[in-house]
Amino acid sequence: MKPILFTFRRCPYAIRARLAVKVSGVEVEMHEVSLRNKPQAMLDLSPKGTVPVLALADGAVLEQSLDIMQWALAHSDPEQWLSTDPDTMRQAQELIAQNDGVFKGFLDRYKYPERFPEYPATHYRAQGEAVLAQLDGHIAARGFLNGNKRSLADMAIFPFVRQFVAVDAEWFYASRYQSLAGWLDGLLASPLFQSVMQK
Repeated sequence: MKPILFTFRRCPYAIRARLAVKVSGVEVEMHEVSLRNKPQAMLDLSPKGTVPVLALADGAVLEQSLDIMQWALAHSDPEQWLSTDPDTMRQAQELIAQNDGVFKGFLDRYKYPERFPEYPATHYRAQGEAVLAQLDGHIAARGFLNGNKRSLADMAIFPFVRQFVAVDAEWFYASRYQSLAGWLDGLLASPLFQSVMQK
């Protein structure tokens, strides 16, 4: 029996899980869910009700996207997204933690300013820019976030940058973050990303 991955096409957490599963070559059965009508089978496995959720053949359940990425890459990591260098992995983990914490908070407010009416959307964008500037600096120096090729940090973070940019792409592409823009465009155009976004 194949593992079952409950996913949602546009969710950045689900996207990064699918990216790792795809690059690893591990076979899973994909179940695209409607977030308005979540399947009971998924809720029985994971009452938190958010994607992605991976049900393994042995009955174990992985409820966090990073855990799913690590599980897939532990099976096979052909592009070496997981570095054997402790310092490199520590930096990757720090970048991902910043993305999933501080940056995700700014992203939610920028994307849905009507839910956070204390400030206009541009205020939340300006807060997120501090993170964009840091990422841009890493890429300008190395080509990617954590070295000279795509790795765990890039693939875990870029789906969230994609969402941030989508709020006002015209502003972003006219901004000073040109290294970040080139990095994002390259990852969006990659066959790997295109394959995991097919309907």
